[in-house]
Amino acid sequence: MKHYTYIPTGVCSVRIDYDIEDGKIFNVKYERGCNGNLKAIGALVEGMEVKDVIKKLRGIECGIKGTSCSDQLAQSLEQIVE
Repeated sequence: MKHYTYIPTGVCSVRIDYDIEDGKIFNVKYERGCNGNLKAIGALVEGMEVKDVIKKLRGIECGIKGTSCSDQLAQSLEQIVE
């Protein structure tokens, strides 16, 4: 299992930590932001294929920010896949 840390931009959360093993994501934790919603994202993507998480979360916006905490997770995963 490999651990990753990502510093998001343009959102309330300031850090995203997660693990990837065999192409699946585990242990997603956000620092700051909307606590309940971010815990829900982590629970919903737990054990999912990275490519499926990207597909589901990429492009989701929060208000007028042009991104969201879920979109930032997808962007982080895209960097790993590339």
